[in-house]
Amino acid sequence: MAAGPITLVSDVVVPEIFSSYIQQLTEEKSRLVQSGALARSPFMDNLLAGGGLTFNVPSFRDLDNDADRVSTDTSVDDFAGGTARPVPQKIETDTEVAVRLNRNQSWSSGDLAAALAGDDPMGAIAGRVAAYWTRRLQLIFTSTMIGVVADNTANDAGDYTNDISGGGYVPGVTDFSAEAFIDATLTMGDSMEDTGMLMVHSVVFARMKKNNLIDFIPDARGEVQIATFQGREVIVDDGMPVTGSVYDSWLFGAGAVQLGVGSPKVATEIEREAGGGNGGGQEILYSRQEWAMHPEGHAYGGATPNGGPANTVIDDAASWNRVYAERKMIKFARLVTREA
Repeated sequence: MAAGPITLVSDVVVPEIFSSYIQQLTEEKSRLVQSGALARSPFMDNLLAGGGLTFNVPSFRDLDNDADRVSTDTSVDDFAGGTARPVPQKIETDTEVAVRLNRNQSWSSGDLAAALAGDDPMGAIAGRVAAYWTRRLQLIFTSTMIGVVADNTANDAGDYTNDISGGGYVPGVTDFSAEAFIDATLTMGDSMEDTGMLMVHSVVFARMKKNNLIDFIPDARGEVQIATFQGREVIVDDGMPVTGSVYDSWLFGAGAVQLGVGSPKVATEIEREAGGGNGGGQEILYSRQEWAMHPEGHAYGGATPNGGPANTVIDDAASWNRVYAERKMIKFARLVTREA
């Protein structure tokens, strides 16, 4: 029997439509975006629409808690018998710095052959590419927070962190517990309730389940059970930092990290390689992303090559500096446990 017609990537992918669809799917699949910890920012989108590798983001500090004055009925000193003219206070500013990230990947049609055999080739390709970018976006997120934590440990006395890991495993002492979690939130002072998401490794999640700490609530459509702990959504990801049996768990408030999405000049492109497949021909799908991921209250100060820093630069302590003076303004806390 003669083989049927072959579906090519170029037969099903319209680049402009495909690029938009991929971005929507990427954000839809990312529980980080859905949870609100990673918040899509139109302001950051606009920054990416212009030029530059880094962007200054000025912000006003809160008013200092200076002592107030007691009012009197005396005149100021430019009148006889007056008192000294009061000196007005001022509002100060901070300057945060965000960095542009240009990323790309490509796939040959051979890698997509199995997907193209499905009933919906366009959906199959889009699903695979979107899932890829979701994983990469989450890796940039964790790399960013690893760098932020490293800077905090080196320069701010580690005031984001409650570390109970100790020098060896002690059941009920070094592993995850409600008490240790509450102490981690306490690093935020009276802003301790300003967190809505807990991000943990699967090993830590297993400990939480063994200790009956997890509640499950249905999503809006009643189709998915969402894991929660003390009212916070729990996101399980094995990309969380782990060293031996010592694990990080991270708490985030809404908008703790801002995400900007730009528009590469050619976001999706298909190349026909006549010599591919030993002359049989080959198609290559290129996908490009442009992001800016900014932890609120911090300034990026690392290397800025033309395409933006690699994850191995983003996760370095020297790449970040906290510019917010008050610890409680940072909607992030870290718990470090030893699980075995």
